[in-house]
Amino acid sequence: MQGLMQDWPLTCDKIITHAKINHPQREIISRQVDGRITRTNYGEVETRARKLSSALVKRGIKLGDRIGTMAWNNARHLETWYGLIGIGAIYHTLNPRLFPEQLQYIVNHADDRMIFLDLSFVKLLEAQQDKLLGVEVFVIYCDRDEMPKTTLRGAICYEDLLDEGDGEVQWGGFDENTACGLCYTSGTTGNPKGVLYSHRSNMLMGMTAAMGGALNATGSDTCLMVVPMFHANAWALTFTGPMVGMKLVLPGPMMDGKSIYELLEGEKCTFSAAVPTVWLMLLHHLEESGHKLPHLDRVLIGGSACPRAIMETFDQDYGVQVIHAWGMTETSPLGTVSHIEPEIAHLPYEEQLSWRLKQGKSPLIVEMKITDDEGNDLPRDGKASGILKVRGPAISCAYFGGEGGQILDEGGWFDTGDMASIDPLGYMQITDRSKDVIKSGGEWISSIDLENAAMGHPKAAECAVIGLPHPKWDERPLLIVVLKDGMSADVQDFKNFLTGKIAKLWMPDDVVFVDELPHGPTGKVSKLELREKFKGYKLPGV
Repeated sequence: MQGLMQDWPLTCDKIITHAKINHPQREIISRQVDGRITRTNYGEVETRARKLSSALVKRGIKLGDRIGTMAWNNARHLETWYGLIGIGAIYHTLNPRLFPEQLQYIVNHADDRMIFLDLSFVKLLEAQQDKLLGVEVFVIYCDRDEMPKTTLRGAICYEDLLDEGDGEVQWGGFDENTACGLCYTSGTTGNPKGVLYSHRSNMLMGMTAAMGGALNATGSDTCLMVVPMFHANAWALTFTGPMVGMKLVLPGPMMDGKSIYELLEGEKCTFSAAVPTVWLMLLHHLEESGHKLPHLDRVLIGGSACPRAIMETFDQDYGVQVIHAWGMTETSPLGTVSHIEPEIAHLPYEEQLSWRLKQGKSPLIVEMKITDDEGNDLPRDGKASGILKVRGPAISCAYFGGEGGQILDEGGWFDTGDMASIDPLGYMQITDRSKDVIKSGGEWISSIDLENAAMGHPKAAECAVIGLPHPKWDERPLLIVVLKDGMSADVQDFKNFLTGKIAKLWMPDDVVFVDELPHGPTGKVSKLELREKFKGYKLPGV
């Protein structure tokens, strides 16, 4: 027997329609590529998204067509997503930081028919368009008087394209499991792999992110959405925001500490989300300027492990709560969130911190476990470390086009490629990427934990740890450090600082100082490049 409830498909067009009905005047602020601040609201975004849908239908865009977007976070980009979503077309986010060969591969693999782009990417795509085989039209986000002279095929100003539509278009009417968005991940071997989100998975993840045990998002919040829309749905904020009526502040391309502070203060933002690199830049700016953060209540940190120094600085100097989280493109992306729960709320600050620095607990729609190399389940005792596996309704079951073959085991579990432990309270802690963990003398050394310990040094701006070959111990850690501007230090400074904070076995054999660390397209430090750069490096005594 089935329940007697209405059949109401969970399609994402309903999200922006809900926002127009219930939060029509709630603002969406955008910083454009030229630095200008523009303002709109959910009501206007929904109206313009419908006009775009109409224009696209008239141009022959249909259910299932993939449409690329190469743009920073701004209102036009958001309108495009919902204009595509409404007619069952698929938004395909393109990361402008990818190497040209990677970009060409994913555009052609997705068979994108159109690409929407910011003005700042015109030259980049002009240089590559001959290798973007299926793209018929390039739509440029700009006002009519800003439209550049360009060689891009079928180039049209976004506002002119909107004028081709009339707003009289039918949204939805398809199954909730219909494909909705496409995001390629480079965190796999070989070519980037496409993660194809459904309307249902996006709707469930948007609702999950809003929950009190996750981001605790409400219509009273003003959210500075720093994490780009080309990073796994901007961590679901593109859906959670209009669901709950959050005022959205979209920073465009300007993500330096000063620019982020100006928006946080100027728009009285209560919430924000970004990778640790962005928060390091903000904290450096605050340290230099003496500014405070009187309006900011909490920040979400993900993408890579949050250094202890960042959490402590936000806590103690600015009264801002850090929400530590973990996820992947394949998990839509929220996999865990770390909060202070009743079992640890009574503990002293230092003890609470040890839990908060973990990646946290999985929400209802994410099941999680750790296994050994043979697939045997390991205990949730906080001590055992194993391969982290997940499953759930917003987790990939295959990559687009069948790339990578079968990605689930017999029980339907997805291997994340991370090593982790899970404690009896359910808090998960990433101990390393399986390819980054350092094996020394039969013992495992977590590069993440060692990096975070080193980041506590007052002179450290950024740190990375890699393993180098050792004739006796198999591998030993090399600590690579970027110092803060104007600072100087030597190897012994860092070894002295780490003494007593890490196991003796973990002490780096050497410390190297560099001007900058290489970062991949998602802002994470590229361990691959570091290993290549230092592959001939000889550790002391070797």
